[in-house]
Amino acid sequence: MLPIRKLLDEKGWAILRELQLDARLSFSELGRRVGLSTPAVAERVRNLQSAGVITGYRADVDPKRLGLPILAIVRLNVVGDVLPRVTALVRNLPEILECHRGTGGDSFTLKVAVATVAHLEALIDRLTPFGTTSTSVVLSSPVERRLIEKPVASPVRAAKSAKAAGRPA
Repeated sequence: MLPIRKLLDEKGWAILRELQLDARLSFSELGRRVGLSTPAVAERVRNLQSAGVITGYRADVDPKRLGLPILAIVRLNVVGDVLPRVTALVRNLPEILECHRGTGGDSFTLKVAVATVAHLEALIDRLTPFGTTSTSVVLSSPVERRLIEKPVASPVRAAKSAKAAGRPA
């Protein structure tokens, strides 16, 4: 398997961009868009999958169309030895779309989709035995899903790289 740095050249990033926009592209169409032959692009995609860069393909579904029009962020601050129980619970609650464990005042940040305010209240009631919650209802989402693109080198990193290579910054 190739190192990830080699896989993520300009063609690799172009492949990732196109697949993030439309994961249903055929290899021939993907190859046309990124300037590679069908066999070459198929091999590149297989290598990106093998390296764990591409982890899956999915359909984006609109929760509102499924009767879940309320999107909320629930922050949960837990104390004591309840982390395994909280983790087990949130993995089994279908309303929880995402769960992130982080640092700071909140132990968990949850993105939830519910049908009604009463539904949200019932979900929060399932969480409060484990700690304190704070909930924000999402009014709109200016950035719902962003493509992951090639990072732009920061000026500091670029200067350090140039200096290390013996070039003027």
